[in-house]
Amino acid sequence: MSNAFYSHHVFFCCNQRPPGDRTCCNDKGATRLRDYAKQRVKELKLAGPGKVRINQAGCLDRCEQGPCVVIYPEAVWYSYANEADVDEIIEKHLVGGQPVPRLMIKPDAPR
Repeated sequence: MSNAFYSHHVFFCCNQRPPGDRTCCNDKGATRLRDYAKQRVKELKLAGPGKVRINQAGCLDRCEQGPCVVIYPEAVWYSYANEADVDEIIEKHLVGGQPVPRLMIKPDAPR
């Protein structure tokens, strides 16, 4: 039995850089989509201790592939574009236990 407080901890990069600086996830809608994911997880009754926790993170240093999210304990990284992608991650990974290969960021992808 795991003594983890959550079954899955989901970190959305919501970093915001100054205009003209390196790209950032928040320029690609990360905060809005994090809020969407948080609401969907609550609606599906997946939120809370022993379940799923959606969190905002500062820069995860993968913004060029972003917006990005990482899910622990599996340490699976995703890039997503819209609510449908977030829904697919929730349904397949968080509920079904299966990664979503088409949205995964490859470990060797440039940063």
